[in-house]
Amino acid sequence: MRMGELRRAGLTWVVWLSAVGVVALGAVVSETPSAVAAEPVTLENVKAPEMNDADEPLAAEFSLDAAIGFLDAASVNWQKQRNCMTCHTNYLYLLARPAIGADAPAHGIVRQFAEKLVTERWPSQGPRWDAEVVMTGAMLALNDRATTGKLHPTTRTALDRAWTVQRDDGGFSWLKCDWPPMEDDDHFGATMAAIGVGAAPEGYAQSEAAQAGLAKLREYLRREPTPTLHHRLMMVWASLELAEIWNDQQRTAALDELWPLQHDDGGWAVAQLGPWQREDGTPQDTTTSDGYGTGFAVYIARRAGVPADNARLVRAIDWLKTHQRASGRWFTRSVHADNEHFISHAGTAYAILALAACDALPKQTAQASGPTAR
Repeated sequence: MRMGELRRAGLTWVVWLSAVGVVALGAVVSETPSAVAAEPVTLENVKAPEMNDADEPLAAEFSLDAAIGFLDAASVNWQKQRNCMTCHTNYLYLLARPAIGADAPAHGIVRQFAEKLVTERWPSQGPRWDAEVVMTGAMLALNDRATTGKLHPTTRTALDRAWTVQRDDGGFSWLKCDWPPMEDDDHFGATMAAIGVGAAPEGYAQSEAAQAGLAKLREYLRREPTPTLHHRLMMVWASLELAEIWNDQQRTAALDELWPLQHDDGGWAVAQLGPWQREDGTPQDTTTSDGYGTGFAVYIARRAGVPADNARLVRAIDWLKTHQRASGRWFTRSVHADNEHFISHAGTAYAILALAACDALPKQTAQASGPTAR
């Protein structure tokens, strides 16, 4: 990865997910027969999605099938064309896809590619960046928890390797491509490490292999200033996965920063979450709600225990259901430059995670419960 040029993933297994309910908020859910009958995305038939475009029309109605199609195609195409894992596309896909069903071929393809980084590329060529080690371990761990509930041996290998690239100060050297909020500073990498280790099944965080590194990581996160509201919300998430980082008062303070920023339409803009500068020096658009800002805010709030029927979250879910684009994605303008807006891929992943966290997805996409072993 230069997780941007590093943006350079199929093991298929069946995972059954618990049913989720429908919440009637805003737009009608689309369940067209043609969408249901769409051919599953594979490496052989994947078609590159159209460019992320602020002028793409809104969907006539919310369609989960269209969102699934976009997420699958964007992630598999990224892998096929660029031969890498990247924060904004296929890494976040491993977090989001199980929320809408993990038995799709595309999910297996991306999962296997991530595993092969660990089992094939790293032993022969080494990781491209330290960030690749941390993100691979963290996202495989989150994916394990959401699917089988068991720590896969390859995930354990990746997590163990992360400690070998940890700095003496407890942090990790991250990609600084000026592509916030994910590829801009070291703090993001430290919070992702904490989230992944804390989420890893079978008590990995209590294992002997993790103890020395965790002690340094906790000290780093307690000591280092959190540079943006985005990262303070990441700390809310991290501290819910891993004890002894932040307390309830600190989590509440971060959410209290978030609430006043909600727009009248119910959404948030990612540009509100940090004082980032655009490449061309023009002002950030902090007034237009987007998929990343809204989806991320709702997902973190739900993880922090804010009820789905909280008035703020009801308004935000209504925004998500009425602002999907015709392609199935949620557009998010890059806070760096008006080029390819790949953060829209991450925004779509967080939109799905937010809808799932609020039980706002249609029942027929859910599977019977009872994960099977890979």
